[in-house]
Formats: sequence, structure tokens, C-alpha cells
Amino acid sequence: MCLDQIQWQPWYKKIINSLGYDPSEDRRAALILNQLLKGKKISLDNLKLRIKDQPTLIFGAGPSLEADIKRIAKTSLFDICRMITADGATTGLLKIARKTPDIIVTDLDGRFEDLRDANDKGAFMVVHAHGDNIKHLNMYVKDLKDILGTTQVEPIGELHNFGGFTDGDRAVILAEVLNGKPLALAGMDLGNVTGNFSKEHIFSPDVKKVKLRFCKDILEWQAINTATKIFNLTGSGENIKGIERITPEKFENIILNSSR
Repeated sequence: MCLDQIQWQPWYKKIINSLGYDPSEDRRAALILNQLLKGKKISLDNLKLRIKDQPTLIFGAGPSLEADIKRIAKTSLFDICRMITADGATTGLLKIARKTPDIIVTDLDGRFEDLRDANDKGAFMVVHAHGDNIKHLNMYVKDLKDILGTTQVEPIGELHNFGGFTDGDRAVILAEVLNGKPLALAGMDLGNVTGNFSKEHIFSPDVKKVKLRFCKDILEWQAINTATKIFNLTGSGENIKGIERITPEKFENIILNSSR
């Protein structure tokens, strides 16, 4: 279940009040991205066809990412699941597993060379506009293709607002919008330690902590407002209320048993 506009507004107000964001800048970013998407956009139906009716692995860029990828690689999950990465987790998937995600959810503050490399290899891009990434939108969107645009304010033009704040929780919400099959999270530590594959420059660790807290809160909201089965394969970090932490092997068994 995505956060509709009525449900999303209280979240958005809490976020901008906590972090001092300017909604007018978010709207300006949305206008810019909408213009930049000309000739590059794909539809939500394109993304649904990419995921089809398969379960999905969603990778965050937390400290557990490398170990989680290696544990998942010992199962058949890479073969039987679709893959969505949250921004910097794309680098981990490319470098460690030699896998290209099906979809990348990003506000373009990860390692752009890796985002573009995955896009060139066929990954669809879900690019998010907000007031703090206008520079990156103008720098990088021109070098990408197959893009669905998102915003955290009122949708305009070709942009969508499914709800969600960080790349991680937006990826989970998007995955449910796409097919409702079982989802499993990896690299979603959501704690105080920043992972090696997170954004290249973190200007304020305190702001990062607040963002991760909102990510956790939104995922916990998602867990109790959805019929989709969501599991957590992350090897360490915060527990997410309502989302069971299991091993990759157990998730593999759940999928294989449900297909019989």
C-alpha cells in the first residue's frame, strides 16, 4: 500500500518541521525534473512489467550490505527474485555480486558512475526530486535513460508521489505498488553507523540519523498497513516492528514453497 496524498501530508509536515526543509524548493525541484524527463521517461506500467509476479529483494546501503549480499549469494534468491536498490546500494550489488538491479530508487547522491553503469546495463531509474538535489538533477539526469520521476510534494506532469522519504523506504513502498508479492530487505541497518556504500559525502551525521529514524518509522507504518509479506534479511542493525527478521535461506524456502 502506498501512502496516498492524505496519508502522506502528516508525514511530510513532520519531516519538513524536523529538518527545516522548504516546500517551495521541493516544488521547484519537481518542476525541474519534470522538464528534464522529456524523451527519457518510462511509465509505471513499464516498471510493473519489469518486476512481473516475482518476489523482490530490496537493498539498502547500510553497514550490513556486503555481508548480506554474500549470504544471499549462497541461495537461489538472485535467480528467483527481482532486485531493487536504494541509491548507493547499487554500487554494492555491482561490485560484490556482479548483479545489475532491475530498478534503482535514487535522489542521485550516490556514486553516479555506478548508477549510470547499471542504467546502461538495463536498470530502470526511479529518480526523486527534492529541494536539496536540484544541482544533481541538472548535472546527471541528462546522462540517464528509462526514468520514472517522483516527488515528495504534489505530483505534477509526469511525476508520481507514492509517499516515502529516504531512498530505502521509498523503494519498499514502490515495490508493493508494483506487485504485492513477498519482499525482503537487505542492508537496511537503520542505525547510527553509515555503510561503506552510502552517499559519498555526508555533511551532517545528525541529519543522517534523523533521516534513518523517519525511514524506520515509515517502514513500520507500512508493515501494519499492508497485506504484502515483508521480511528483513539484514544481518544486524535495528529491528523493524512488524517486519520479521529471517535468514536468506528461510526466505528462499518461503518463496519456493509458495510456488508449489
